[in-house]
Amino acid sequence: MAKETKPVIAQPVKTAEAKTPQAVPAAQFVFGKENYRIFLLAIAVVAIGFFLMSGTTDIYEFRKIVLAPLVVLGGFAIGFFAIFKKSATKA
Repeated sequence: MAKETKPVIAQPVKTAEAKTPQAVPAAQFVFGKENYRIFLLAIAVVAIGFFLMSGTTDIYEFRKIVLAPLVVLGGFAIGFFAIFKKSATKA
């Protein structure tokens, strides 16, 4: 009768070197601190623009149809500037 053999299972190779734990890099934000401050300013300007647009009085008032939309667009422009501005530490 034929002799049955057991299958060989591969074992990991053990090395004599001690493994050192790898340092995990610190989390880095996409933008710099100044960019986030400018972006918060942009959010505030847009909110002020929407506040100027609110109300139940005359809907054709200068403040509602001219001033408020310009303030909102200015806030969006500030936001775009905050996104595209290169910070001194990331350059």
